[in-house]
Amino acid sequence: MIAMNLATVTLITIVMAALPALSRPTLPFGVRLPAERASDPVIIAERRVYARLVVAAGVVAAALSFEVLAVVALVPVDLLLFYRAHRRVARAKQDGRWQAGHRQRVTVDTSFRTDPVRIPWRWALPALAVLLSTAALGWSRYGGLPATLPAFRGYGVDPARRVATTAPSAFEPVFLQAAITVLTLALMLVILRARPDLDAARPRGSARRYRTYLRGIAVLSLLAAACLNLGLLISALQLWGVVEPSGGWRVATYLPLAALVVGALAWERRVGSAGHRLPALPGEEREDSGVVQRDDDRHWFLAGMVYVNRRDPALLVHARIGHTWTLNLGHPVAWVIVALLVGLILLALTGVVDLPMRESAF
Repeated sequence: MIAMNLATVTLITIVMAALPALSRPTLPFGVRLPAERASDPVIIAERRVYARLVVAAGVVAAALSFEVLAVVALVPVDLLLFYRAHRRVARAKQDGRWQAGHRQRVTVDTSFRTDPVRIPWRWALPALAVLLSTAALGWSRYGGLPATLPAFRGYGVDPARRVATTAPSAFEPVFLQAAITVLTLALMLVILRARPDLDAARPRGSARRYRTYLRGIAVLSLLAAACLNLGLLISALQLWGVVEPSGGWRVATYLPLAALVVGALAWERRVGSAGHRLPALPGEEREDSGVVQRDDDRHWFLAGMVYVNRRDPALLVHARIGHTWTLNLGHPVAWVIVALLVGLILLALTGVVDLPMRESAF
């Protein structure tokens, strides 16, 4: 348990320390800045202080790793440190009047509507191939399965616990693979048609980079579905008795995810959020429209994690941190979605709806 807690603390500390690097230079800690302020001494100092505080929190949590509460508390502590840096940068921006003297605009590229980035369907083939292979293998093994099966835990099985052999229990890995594949494709359809996040200072270059970025997100997401499906296939082999559950197979289950993380980090290093790290093409090096991106900090809350703008017709917008999108909570449809999710949770808590229960998916 202590070793697992230490590994968790290490992972959380690495991710949180790297969080500022996942944002664009003009959005440090979720604060919108003009490009010339991206390397301001205040920003550099806050990055250093934040990194040191996150590491210090990780060291304390590691020293107390025998207490699960210390590990659980690490994430909210790191988020509070991020919010602290956000407030300090926002205060420096306000006190220094960094936006004064700039013409603020937004840019729109209608080609994202007339010629949107499309799903790269060939990259969906690995996930579909793994799904179909697992279903075919399960179908061939189903008639010869014993009366009970080891408890399926998503990524791995628990041989000490047995459940009755039924079609739902035997084919649970296949159902999860199908859900992952369908949800990934549906999510890509929504994201690829969400409003692009372009830079008014460099409209042409940012639009090209954003297209490249979206294609990369789509490919990476489909490969993520394939890696998740492959891990579930390895779990299914143990569930159906093709191989005996062991520590080696447990490690093998996570190898596709490890490869995915390495690939995602390499992609992030080359592309960056919204494609800001991509090199400029000839003719884009000196692109300058003479304006800066409109300051919309007043619509972002919780250090750039929550967006609320009633005048914005977009339902889904690119978040200010990492490679994520978030709902515009000023949009009526967003509140319908939130209400449905809250309603489902309340029904589950009151026992009206029985949701699948599992101690750990991993």
